[in-house]
Amino acid sequence: MAHYRKLGRTASQRKAMLRGLVTALIQNGQIETTETRAKETQRIAEGLIALAVKEKDNFETVTVDAKVPKKDKDGKRVKKVVDGKKVTEFETIQKTIKKDSPSRLHARRQMLKVLYGVKVPDAKGRKMVEVDLPKKLFEEIAPKYVNRNGGYTRITKIGPRRGDAAMMVRLELV
Repeated sequence: MAHYRKLGRTASQRKAMLRGLVTALIQNGQIETTETRAKETQRIAEGLIALAVKEKDNFETVTVDAKVPKKDKDGKRVKKVVDGKKVTEFETIQKTIKKDSPSRLHARRQMLKVLYGVKVPDAKGRKMVEVDLPKKLFEEIAPKYVNRNGGYTRITKIGPRRGDAAMMVRLELV
């Protein structure tokens, strides 16, 4: 007997569909789907959120020296001539970065096994920008659920679908 619902699909199709649903849930906070799909998606999403809650503060802040190009008032790189060639001038600045511990890095990679890469338009709407969903899980979603032991999602019935009368539900983060 299987410990999961097969959803009338082959293994690869089922995994792809569930990955897409979990990615949409993490990105948007809620999705509308059928009841059986929502129950399977809920199992996966709860595991990812629990992993994020467990590893939320497991990093150290490190100060590093970064070499960045100098820029003028228009935002263009400053160039100088050295031996007849134009060379970009660089300056060294101090930067603080978060360095993941090994267990948090492992958790991030486990999340990336499930979540698809997502691109959204930038603020100006000109180019597409990659969204870091594991970062969103660690920094936005996990802090909300620190004092909660499971039950991070909620399923609400919204009625039968018009075409085939399948029960539709809304799966959302609590």
